[in-house]
Amino acid sequence: QVQLIESGGGLVRTGGSLRLSCAPTGHTFDWYAMGWFRQFPGKEREFVAGIDQTGGSKDYADSVKGRFTISRDSAKNTAYLQMSSLKPEDTAVYYCAANLEFDRLRPSTDNYWGQGTQVTVSS
Repeated sequence: QVQLIESGGGLVRTGGSLRLSCAPTGHTFDWYAMGWFRQFPGKEREFVAGIDQTGGSKDYADSVKGRFTISRDSAKNTAYLQMSSLKPEDTAVYYCAANLEFDRLRPSTDNYWGQGTQVTVSS
């Protein structure tokens, strides 16, 4: 079973930046497309960003386009979500996900999930 270790969450001010990291263990990092999702209280988990195995394809939710950047570093076996121009409405628990197929990085698919990390943006 793939384990995803998340880090980087915290408290930031409106307009600030934060970088989340996700480090899979137990399997070859390059096998998996990686993604980030977030969940607001009382709402369903939603897609934020995804990146394929090579880094050649990326996808973003409309709500974060131009502000968030997903990337991966094979040498470090780590995927990142760089978040800039943060807004209070970005406050959520952020979950890392991994899937053997890029197109299946969706909440309804059988992703491997990280433990979640809290991101709070103060107003």
